[in-house]
Amino acid sequence: MTAKQYRQMNRKRRNKYGNRKVEIDGLTFDSKAEALYYSELKLREKAGEILFFRTQPRYRLLDSFEKHGKRHRAIDYIADFEIHHRDGSIEVVDVKGAPLTQVFRIKEKLFNHKYPHKLTLVKLEKGRFVEI
Repeated sequence: MTAKQYRQMNRKRRNKYGNRKVEIDGLTFDSKAEALYYSELKLREKAGEILFFRTQPRYRLLDSFEKHGKRHRAIDYIADFEIHHRDGSIEVVDVKGAPLTQVFRIKEKLFNHKYPHKLTLVKLEKGRFVEI
């Protein structure tokens, strides 16, 4: 094995947007911003500001189907967080660091059509989360 082959074998795959995965409490997050938002949610839950939250909730946007003999897979949207507020409402949060893709915009529309929950997009700006 050459040195070049060895280096390529041990090279970690980079994230599409250059983010580094972060692990907290045994959970792996796709970015530092997402991990920081998780930490903030834990504080809000402990303070009683929210009832509870879930990480990586999955929402079915379109069921699988068959048409003209071809099988089409289901379309799911996996958000970053689902927050259950004290008033009974549910907020779905996606932490963004990169520009919004066309695929995400389509999934956003399908989500808003199918689910009554508020979908909030946030990004980390100067150490604070701001809604996009």
